[in-house]
Amino acid sequence: MESDSDVGTIGPSSVVVTLSLVALWFAWLYYKRSDSNARLPPGPRGLPLVGNLLSLDPELHSYFAGLAHTYGPIYKLRLGTKLAVVITSPSLARQVLKDHDVIFANHDVPAAGLAATYGGSDIAWTPYGPEWRMLRKVCVLQMLSKTTLDSVHDLRRKQVLRTVGFFYGRVGSPVNVGERTFLNTLNVVTNMLWGGTVREEAAGLGREFREVISKITELLAKPNVSDFYPGLARFDLQGVVKQMEVIVKRFDAIFEKVIDQRLKMEKEEGSKDFVSFLLRLKDKGDSKTVLTMTHIKALFMDMITGGTDTSSNTIEFAMSEVLNKPEVLEKIHQELEAVVGKDSIVEESHIHKLPYLYAVMKETLRLHPVLPLLIPHCSSETCTVGGYTIPKGSRVFVNVWAIHRDPSSWENPLEFDPTRFLESKWDYSGSDFKYFPFGSGRRICAGIAMAERMVMHSLATLLHSFDWKLPQGEKLDISEKFGMVLKKKIPLVAIPTPRLSDPALYE
Repeated sequence: MESDSDVGTIGPSSVVVTLSLVALWFAWLYYKRSDSNARLPPGPRGLPLVGNLLSLDPELHSYFAGLAHTYGPIYKLRLGTKLAVVITSPSLARQVLKDHDVIFANHDVPAAGLAATYGGSDIAWTPYGPEWRMLRKVCVLQMLSKTTLDSVHDLRRKQVLRTVGFFYGRVGSPVNVGERTFLNTLNVVTNMLWGGTVREEAAGLGREFREVISKITELLAKPNVSDFYPGLARFDLQGVVKQMEVIVKRFDAIFEKVIDQRLKMEKEEGSKDFVSFLLRLKDKGDSKTVLTMTHIKALFMDMITGGTDTSSNTIEFAMSEVLNKPEVLEKIHQELEAVVGKDSIVEESHIHKLPYLYAVMKETLRLHPVLPLLIPHCSSETCTVGGYTIPKGSRVFVNVWAIHRDPSSWENPLEFDPTRFLESKWDYSGSDFKYFPFGSGRRICAGIAMAERMVMHSLATLLHSFDWKLPQGEKLDISEKFGMVLKKKIPLVAIPTPRLSDPALYE
């Protein structure tokens, strides 16, 4: 089957190519001339027109970390006509994300990101300003507040119990843990979004979402000519935007269906899900910057794409690291038995009484941060970082993956050791730039509280309800695959065995 991006169907004419090359040459000369008047960071030499594009390694997080050993904790790369700056130290990360937070408050929006979020109407890509502040307030202070998350507790609990039942039905057989935790987090998110308001016919939508979310993530991370040469974006030479628009249409039809069904049920009182909450908030109209239906659908897209892969991958990495360390697993079991007991299932009320398991989650996010390079920032004006000039419009990568593995900050940095987070100052606030897995500053992740509940509850439940072992002859592999969201290169496949005393607890 031919791809949507087949060059034969979307390739530009020779005239367009010629004009584009001429334009790119002049752009290159302009950038080279502007560089001569500024003290830019050091960096590898690039080729005319393409800069350093041809030398990039697909595993960008480790590749960038390697370049830092040669060029230092701040260096530049030419990616087409775009200047990229890579930050690889806590002190420089502080300058970007705290000292100059307002200047770097915007994200560098890829063409695929705009297409995925209704022109950038979501919290991730909207430029810093009144509209972004309104969306941030809706997410952090209202939609993802403790009160709202508590109100949809039952929806999360039911889905976790269904997942336990799934694994119980496959006791003694190898199960793709990552695949199932992905489906679990997807169902938890969609249940919180609209699980209490739509009819049963909508329950099967999770399967459709699962097919396309990985494609969205893939397109967001795919190197795209439109991002390296903005002047060529209108031509969408690789068809990335076209492919994303096809996917978004599928999501949009689902969103429209869910919203329409909820509006038809408007007389029903006490609906406890996010779509009900957002529609009520929209109708209030008490904000100077109005929440629109487009904003609501863009926030849905954020929740589904940003709340599924991220949490499920963290759970899979944590499970893998724990199974690789029997002494860590033993400590987890001892803590769970003391707090929960083998005659009970884990509840969300237990998770704040599990400091060692919290340390496991934090150590997992240290070694395997969800977004290894965060979401690239963009300078809104020229400024100085680390004594170097960062021109306006530069793309700025903060390599949190490398910072979390810096031997000058962490003892035995490649060792999985949860005890380093026991009785320590480390948290998710982004205030210490040696450890900030969810980012920092104005653009810190809006979903930390939800991610913490989902990962902790799911991880505690899986490790308390079952013993896990690898299939005979299999070896555990914890290697990573780079993407906008970090993933395990080889999925975790393990065999569950019941641990609880009463089989009825699995029903």
